[in-house]
Parts: sequence; C-alpha cells; structure tokens
Amino acid sequence: MIEAEALTKRYGNTIAVDQLSFQVLPGQVTGFLGPNGSGKSTTMRMIVGLDSPDSGRVRVKGKRYRDLAWPLREVGALLEARAIHPGRSSANHLLALARANRIPAERVDEVLELVGLSAVARRRAGKLSLGMGQRLGIAAALLGDPGVLLFDEPVNGLDPDGIRWARNLLRSLAAEGRTVFVSSHLMSEMALTADHVIVVGRGRLMADLPIGELTARSLGFVRVKSPAPGALGDRLSAMGGVVSKVAGGALEVRGIRAEQVGEVAAELGVVLHELSPMEASLEEAYLELTGEAVEYRGGAGRGPDAADPTSVAQADVTAGEGARDG
Repeated sequence: MIEAEALTKRYGNTIAVDQLSFQVLPGQVTGFLGPNGSGKSTTMRMIVGLDSPDSGRVRVKGKRYRDLAWPLREVGALLEARAIHPGRSSANHLLALARANRIPAERVDEVLELVGLSAVARRRAGKLSLGMGQRLGIAAALLGDPGVLLFDEPVNGLDPDGIRWARNLLRSLAAEGRTVFVSSHLMSEMALTADHVIVVGRGRLMADLPIGELTARSLGFVRVKSPAPGALGDRLSAMGGVVSKVAGGALEVRGIRAEQVGEVAAELGVVLHELSPMEASLEEAYLELTGEAVEYRGGAGRGPDAADPTSVAQADVTAGEGARDG
C-alpha cells in the first residue's frame, strides 16, 4: 500500500503538489492521471525519496522509503527509463542493481526473459531502441520481486504488441496482490488497464474512485438521427446543448439527456430515426473533469488566441525545473 497525506512540494513560487492525499491499494491497477505539469512525476519522486515534501508525508507499506532495509525488494519503480549508463549492457546494469540489494544473480536472467530482452542482454544500453529501453526499465523495477510497483508512462515507445504485453503484465502483477501505480497520458490504454484512478490537476486531487464511477459521472452524449436535423439541432443548441454533425447526417448532442432530446423532437413534430444515449469514454470523462486544470495549451494558428511560443517554452522550462512532468 502507498499512503500520501497532505503532500505539498514547491519549487520557488511554483506549487507542484498541493495538499495531496490518497491511498493506492494492493490487488488492483491504479491509474495516475492529470495534465502536463499537474504534479504526477513529482509525486512519484516523493514516494521513492528522490524529492522531499515541504510538508505532509508519504509511506510505502507503513514506512518512509528511506527507512526500508532493502528498497528494491520492497518497491520497484520505472521513472526514468534512460537513467542508466549507455556503455553498460542490459545484463550488467541489472547485475549491478542485484548485487547492491543482495538479490541472486540468476534473477537477472529471469527478468530479462520476462520482458523479452534475453536476446540483447549483452547489448549496450545506449544502443537500445526506445521501446527496449522501456522494457529494461520494467525489468529493473521487477528485479527484487517487490510488492509495490510504480510506473511512469511505462508504454512510451512500445509498439502495439508491446503495449498489449505491458497491459497484461500490469494486470497480472495486480492479480498477484501487488500494489501497482501507473501514470499515463494514454486514456484508451488506461481504460483497458486500470481498475481505479487518481486524477490530479495543478497539484491538487480532483478524483479518487473506480474507473467505472468516473465515466458514469459524465453525461456522455446522445446520438440523434432525423430527416429534419436542422430544426432539432437549433432548438437543442438554444437550450444550452452542444450539437455537432457527424457522419451519416446524425447529430451528437452533449449537455442534454436523451429523454429531453426525445421530448423536444415530439414538441417540434420531428421524426427520429435514432435516439441513442452513449456512455462517456474515460478520455471524455477525464477531459470534462480536468478542463479547467490544463496549464499549457497549444494554439491552432497564429491568431489572437494562438499560443505564444515564447511563453510556452518558458512554461516548459518552469515545469522541467519544478514539477518535472512531461
């Protein structure tokens, strides 16, 4: 179990994490979601003692990370997959970690086989592809057979087959009773992998609940098809709905429930060929929840609403020096 209590971290005038409290329970995959700069990476770094909170505390299995006798046997983490010497082979990198934590050398071969790197075990880390580097980082996290695992963007650089492999691995680790905490920007993948989600924005907790409850909170949208879409769409828009035309002449209506759409159609005498309430996806529910917490937005052009590249570049520098979130 991971327990965070009122975690706060500042970098100069920037508050990266703000009074953040949550628990990550064993036996399930917990997704850690939030916009860029929301404090996810900083929070993970505080869990494993790479950063110290200004206030609050975080415990792993009831202890501070630095108080664990053999940390790699208790907590496995993939935070920076490329944080290895480029001239060292995959096998030697893992062997050095194993010896430092009194882990049997044969465990190195086991985890290399598990992540599919046995054939390149002697290749220098600097020569590995991005996906292979991710697999090596996962192998290092699993080396001590720990009960608690943290992964920051674990599928970055993996091909579709590798993403499916990583998804199955994470779910199998949770099924064994381990605590699995995963951050990702890939909402479609999190929808298939996570059982529970913790959502943060601007360093603050926004949601902590099972993934099904998060999607159920969103209104989703209603798909409507009619031979007279114009009049219906105009009335729904006037009621505050967000109406979009989609392929096949149908309308997607957000902000108004299916029952209301049907009542409006009856009032107007409009024939309906389809009236289908559609459940929100994780991505839609997430965007709805975090819309006001996005700090760095791109611009569509060079008009008055377009992003200023100078200010965005400076924001990225601040995020790199502060929250370290990508």
